[in-house]
Amino acid sequence: MKTTNFAKYLSEFLTVYMVNERGFSHNTIKSYRDTFVQFISYISEHKNIKIDRFDFPMITQNMVIEFLDWLEKERKCSIQTRNNRLAAIHSFIKYVQYQYPDNLYEFQRILSIRNKKHTKGKINYLTIEGISLLLSMPNKHSINGRRDLALLSLMYDIGARVQEMADLKVEDVHLDKPFYINVCGKGNKIRTVPMTESQLNVLSVYMKENRLTEKTWRPYPLFMNNRKEKLTRGGITYILKKYVTMARKVNPDIIPEIVSCHSLRHSKAMHLLQAGVNLVYIRDILGHVSIQTTEVYARADSKQKREAIQKAYKNVAPDVEPLWEKDKDLLQWLKSF
Repeated sequence: MKTTNFAKYLSEFLTVYMVNERGFSHNTIKSYRDTFVQFISYISEHKNIKIDRFDFPMITQNMVIEFLDWLEKERKCSIQTRNNRLAAIHSFIKYVQYQYPDNLYEFQRILSIRNKKHTKGKINYLTIEGISLLLSMPNKHSINGRRDLALLSLMYDIGARVQEMADLKVEDVHLDKPFYINVCGKGNKIRTVPMTESQLNVLSVYMKENRLTEKTWRPYPLFMNNRKEKLTRGGITYILKKYVTMARKVNPDIIPEIVSCHSLRHSKAMHLLQAGVNLVYIRDILGHVSIQTTEVYARADSKQKREAIQKAYKNVAPDVEPLWEKDKDLLQWLKSF
């Protein structure tokens, strides 16, 4: 069977260009791959085009827009996911327009598709009391409970993304002073995040109990399941949801109905901000590229806004005696009104 140009260049894009020339992380490549898995499925199921016959002359601006609409309306994807899928398609088209210029006009039309605007939702985070309640849920008298406590408390303490937690290795943890952990973030960028002594105590109990302090375990995942396999994003999310459900039964007022792994990251950022930590340091802890990304927490903290306004407030208006205090007849009239 003859390979189409689409199949040929898509394969080269994912396995050669993104890996060797651009040096994208495994997670980014996986996300791009998932985009084209969905795109190809859409073409096959909704356009009735056989994959072995699909080629560049068939790709149009309208087809891409219809695919994006399908993701949002039929697959119930968020607008952010829709825009991420468009970014993957744009990246591929930019690459292939130099390799296959025959379809350049339509490629330019596809590249002209803009991201869909969306209103950013309210940052979902827990209070200090909410975090304390959540972390009191794991059973400290069981092996899995101690693992779950170490996992969730560390995820909050270092403000890590769920994928960053899944990718942690034993060798990333520095148990001697100063206590810190190396986190591999987006784009394979390593950042060093300090740990509190209380967090280290919780983590040390878990690591010693599972013999993870021995040198032979250094290249292994820091958090594993009962089969000694790396905990996945789904596994970590499942663990969090279990304890969120338990915590809500105790006090639903301080535990939001929806708490994601990213909520713990948001919570850490907000608590650091409320403690007066400089945004630059918060940016470095979270691994943000730009300080503008971190500023969203400052905009979201209504308590800090109120305190800042109160500190800056000066009464510049003259004191005015109420009219009815001077005019007793008016006061009587108002009372009788």
